[in-house]
Amino acid sequence: MTDAATLTATELGAHYARGTLSPREVARACLDRIARHEPALNAMAVIDTEGAMAAAADSERRWRAGRPLSPLDGVPATVKDLLHLAGHPTRRGSRATDTRPMTEDSPVVLGLKAAGTVILGKTTTTEFGWKSPGDCPLHGITRNPWNLAMTPGGSSCGAGTAAAAGYGPLHIGTDAGGSIRIPASWCGIVGVKPSFGRVPQWPLGAFAQVAVAGPMTRTVADAALMLDAIGRFDWRDPLCLPSPTPGWLDRVSGGVRGLTVAIVRRFGFAPPADAASLEAVDRAAKSLADAGAIVTEADPSLPDTRALFAAVWGQALKRLVDGFDEERRALLDAPLVAMAQRTAPMDAESFLAVQAASIETAHAMAAFHRRHDIVLCPAAPQAALPAEAALTNPEEELWQRWAPWTFAFNLSRQPAVAVPVSIDADGLPRGVQVAAALYRDDLALAAAAVIEAACAAPTLAPLG
Repeated sequence: MTDAATLTATELGAHYARGTLSPREVARACLDRIARHEPALNAMAVIDTEGAMAAAADSERRWRAGRPLSPLDGVPATVKDLLHLAGHPTRRGSRATDTRPMTEDSPVVLGLKAAGTVILGKTTTTEFGWKSPGDCPLHGITRNPWNLAMTPGGSSCGAGTAAAAGYGPLHIGTDAGGSIRIPASWCGIVGVKPSFGRVPQWPLGAFAQVAVAGPMTRTVADAALMLDAIGRFDWRDPLCLPSPTPGWLDRVSGGVRGLTVAIVRRFGFAPPADAASLEAVDRAAKSLADAGAIVTEADPSLPDTRALFAAVWGQALKRLVDGFDEERRALLDAPLVAMAQRTAPMDAESFLAVQAASIETAHAMAAFHRRHDIVLCPAAPQAALPAEAALTNPEEELWQRWAPWTFAFNLSRQPAVAVPVSIDADGLPRGVQVAAALYRDDLALAAAAVIEAACAAPTLAPLG
């Protein structure tokens, strides 16, 4: 029999409508699965059994009355521990943070609750979301369910592991330089970095000017349904977009016939990629071409975006670390503190220059998308890295092993989706990344849906 915890959101909605499964049965199945696998995986920062079962009971009454709040009513979800879930502290993976419970929900959590989802708890994150290896001082090492010796990637490490392990279908991650898309690629799931402003942000994180929250799911359809729930205007974020007309699932089902797809191999520098990553791009390109897209190779002629992102990343982390007193700073991740200490202060003129160059990067990508509807490239340079590898040079790791293919889309603020393509010879997932022009999240999701259907990569790790 199929474990109810491993069903997709669309499958669960159909079961609830027919009465063949109940939200309480599914919530219990998810909590049981978490209890079974969590000691090995370590993906959960908080497990809210009481709250989840109460929400599931409320959902069950609505389904019995024929009045579900949305197609996601009763569907289990988790929230990354950089975001507020009322009644629980937001620890951000750090021993230096406040242990008092939050009194309000973040906007994305409000959206999930308004849709009737059943929130199982909070997932682990690297400390303040600063790096891609999936460990933090507070919770230790989160492991990849495809191979426990490997990292799921970060900073949304718990969300990536939870999705691939079948801890329910819906998971919220955040992404400032690849923190949704890297773990999505390394865990073999779908990860959506929406357009900046599409999903309201609060509280502000260390990387507020480039960070977004977004879905991490096992299907593109589930991600589209999540966007309906979380992409709603919230007054706390003055930069968020007005609530769009519902119906993301309809908008991503139109295919790619006639769209132009550019395979991009440079972002002002040549990001590294191993043979299997490039093979995944070739396979995805063929699936798009077979579906009627016009696929070519092209170069957006960007400046070297490494220096730009290094400035954004480094200064944000320096500001974060410098904000702690000496006693609490001693509780932080040692490589984080060391990197902040190596980062020289930036004067106002230099800061404005970085801001201007980021806008020029966004302009260059906008011009590129006047000729090309979709960008296709790797999501990560290689498969998942060892979970316990020592971190000695994070500045170099960022360009070489973590985020060389992802961070440019944070600078340009455009939507980008990681979608699984295959399992490699070592049994690890391989994925690609599709991006579209700012606010054309529908095109990025549509291309991801075509690749998903054609490649049919497994998205549930074989845990049993």
